[in-house]
Amino acid sequence: MDPHTFDKGGPLYDRLGKLMGDGLVTCRQATHRDKRRLLQPGFRPSHVAAYTDLVTEEAAALCDAWPAGGTVPVTEAMTTLSTRVISRVLLSDSLDDPTTAEVRDCLTDVVRGLFVRTVVPIDALFRLPTPANRRYRNALSRLHTIIDAVIAERRRGADRDDVLGTLLAATRADGAAAPISGQEVHDHLITLLLTGVETQALCLASAFSLLARHPEAERRLYAELDAVLPGGRRPGPDDLPHLVQTRCVVSETLRHSSPGWLFTRVTTRDTELAGCRLPEGATVLYSPYLLHHDPSSFPDPERFDPDRWLPGRPTAEQRRAMMPFSAGNRKCIGDEFAMVEAVLALATIAGRRRLRHLPGHVEEKPRPGITMGPRSLVMACASRSATPSAVPATPRATAAPRASDSRTAGDHGVHNT
Repeated sequence: MDPHTFDKGGPLYDRLGKLMGDGLVTCRQATHRDKRRLLQPGFRPSHVAAYTDLVTEEAAALCDAWPAGGTVPVTEAMTTLSTRVISRVLLSDSLDDPTTAEVRDCLTDVVRGLFVRTVVPIDALFRLPTPANRRYRNALSRLHTIIDAVIAERRRGADRDDVLGTLLAATRADGAAAPISGQEVHDHLITLLLTGVETQALCLASAFSLLARHPEAERRLYAELDAVLPGGRRPGPDDLPHLVQTRCVVSETLRHSSPGWLFTRVTTRDTELAGCRLPEGATVLYSPYLLHHDPSSFPDPERFDPDRWLPGRPTAEQRRAMMPFSAGNRKCIGDEFAMVEAVLALATIAGRRRLRHLPGHVEEKPRPGITMGPRSLVMACASRSATPSAVPATPRATAAPRASDSRTAGDHGVHNT
């Protein structure tokens, strides 16, 4: 909570800085305030409400294409959804469908390649022509190329009311503030894409997985959706205050299965933390995942219980311990947008489809990466109008997950270093 003493930095942010440049996430405290002021208008609560139709339109189109009685690659679908939503918030309709899909795939490869580069500080290893290294470099190069092309095209066209429009206007500052450079425009877009896709996708995938394993929580969610959004109606801004249980499910998912699980800070001076003396330049690691699973703050922490977050239930200590978006003035600029997006997407999809685990499903164990969550979740899909007996006992066959082989797969996982 004291960013002047515990500034952004450490191995994680040093590596991210090479990818994101001096963006909002990786910049030091001295420049953070101006960068946040520049981007804040696009994420104010009043502006977030305008994104409601955008989110529900994309979520409805996604789930309406799922075959009732078939199977759905949930993680992939949620990544597609979050990519389409954030790209429209940042860039309006500048990306066509094939390019949006390419951005999704590039982001997946880049994020998965980042973690091993963070924990293994030997750059020479990542210059080797391995499949994983080539995939990472190609994805990163292509992502930068796409963003540069969008910026160049927008400069030649009319102004648009989106985040890119705000950034381009800032390059033409009229003296009220120093203009930003074209590289800063690029860095901000890369930063917001990287932070706005995978974490949101993993949160939604975890929510559907947890609901399928906890039928009472699922029942309460469906009861609320049937009352607030009868017939699977798409939610609007006026429905958000009434989606209490839906928001509780999202909050409890973020507590139970935090996609952002490990962060670092660097001390800017000699200081003390919890009775421990720290010298200037010390790296401090903290884990929202472990904080959220501390029984002193959250009794029975392994239990998925959305009712923890009903109005009036959370204690002040629990609110302080709950930090899926970090805390203080370095808290994620899009925290409320992310919550609204997740609530709307969950309400839209769960109002129309029921997702069940496949026979023989075994819960994925948490596997470390830049983010954490179910990376290859596949579930059976049924229409909400179907009776329970109409849900197929044996969904269409899908390929069984293959064990990773570091000699042939070129995986990015830390186990294959």
